[in-house]
Amino acid sequence: MDVTICLFSSDLRLHDQPVLDAALRSGTRVVPLFVVDSGVADAGFMVPNRAAFLADALADLAAGLRDRGGRLIIRTGEVVAETCRVAEETGAGEVHVAAGVSAYALRRERRLGAELAAARRALVVHDGVITAVPPGAVLPTGARRAGGGSGHFAVFTPYFRRWRAEGLRTVRPAPRTVAVPDGVRSDPLPAAGDLCPGGSPSPALPEGGETVGRRRFGAWQRSGMAAYENRHDDLPGDATSRLSPYLHFGCLSPVELVRKAATRDDPGARAFVRQLAWRDFHHQVLAARPDAASCDYRTRGDCWRRDTAEVTAWQEGRTGYPVVDAAMRQLLHEGWMHNRARMLVAGFLTKTLYADWRVGARHFLDLLVDGDLANNQLNWQWMAGTGTDTRPNRVLNPLVQGRRFDPRGAYVRRWVPELARLEGAAVHRPWTLDARERAAYDYPEPLVDPADGAARFRRARGLD
Repeated sequence: MDVTICLFSSDLRLHDQPVLDAALRSGTRVVPLFVVDSGVADAGFMVPNRAAFLADALADLAAGLRDRGGRLIIRTGEVVAETCRVAEETGAGEVHVAAGVSAYALRRERRLGAELAAARRALVVHDGVITAVPPGAVLPTGARRAGGGSGHFAVFTPYFRRWRAEGLRTVRPAPRTVAVPDGVRSDPLPAAGDLCPGGSPSPALPEGGETVGRRRFGAWQRSGMAAYENRHDDLPGDATSRLSPYLHFGCLSPVELVRKAATRDDPGARAFVRQLAWRDFHHQVLAARPDAASCDYRTRGDCWRRDTAEVTAWQEGRTGYPVVDAAMRQLLHEGWMHNRARMLVAGFLTKTLYADWRVGARHFLDLLVDGDLANNQLNWQWMAGTGTDTRPNRVLNPLVQGRRFDPRGAYVRRWVPELARLEGAAVHRPWTLDARERAAYDYPEPLVDPADGAARFRRARGLD
């Protein structure tokens, strides 16, 4: 075959890139194509923070292709129409793309396959590109035996046992050369403002792209991974990998990360691999249950409170609970939040304020540079008790969480500077100061009496 198309999506890399590798093997020339999807913007998912990271990632991908004699072709519009247009213009016989899991991605995939087939062209969909183990590759025993069953694992632990036993594909090297047909029209590389006009990204976003992602992983593997098991919940220590944005945009290969971590026999590497398995777990749940992006995975009969003032205070980091407010302000400043903090603030919104998890999930997607539909929505459901958690009524007490994971209050003082003069663990309980001392701090009273904790949630679920 003369010409093929590699349609990039959430796989913006050259190392361990099965889609590009297959397109290069199938054709003598390949069109590396990225379509700035108008449907993503129309749905409200092209937000300033991810637009800025995406612009970086595309620029880095384009530079990598130029170094190999190729170029990145950019088109703007509806993905199916633009891809078919490029195929017609170049005479491409095949389009290669990574498999998606969201309802939107699956609909787009089906439509693209049908349109290409009508023009006597083929769509080749590749698994194991966005996740280490493809959704559906490991199934519950009953599903295998009956050819149906639940169709996916609903509990992480048995999934993880099967996941660990599953063989991973071989890591592919980056191509040495990429031959692109002459004369293929390309739009200019988009800047962040082109992708999301009128929006301003958070002031401390990470730089996007495969080059930065590989450098970050290499540095963290050398100096941070060994301590990950013991320090991954350390809020002030900031000891996590911070690789989630690079995984979300596919700047890093999860297969390559698992294989490299597996060469080390230490608890930190094993804990890191487990987190990558959690990511795969959520993708296989969403692939089997696309409705879980907006509907309860397991309905609990909740009648969520609708208090706009409380939700706004939560979004702005003004709840009166210092560790919650610190986390929410980190999100506003960095477009990112520590994983333990994500659990804490999600539990506070759904279990203390008893607000709908969808409100919190939407706010996270509006700001997170790693805003991944599968991980975001299903982690929110896990914390709300409507998801896959086997203990749906668990409550993370923010005061206990603060004392345990920020015992000296350094994380709070970093992000809530108005409390910086409070020493040690006292920063977690400013309401215990006398009235005159409290007046000296520009900090709100708690939205909910700390003594009541999750009383609203317990009453609503009939736990009291």
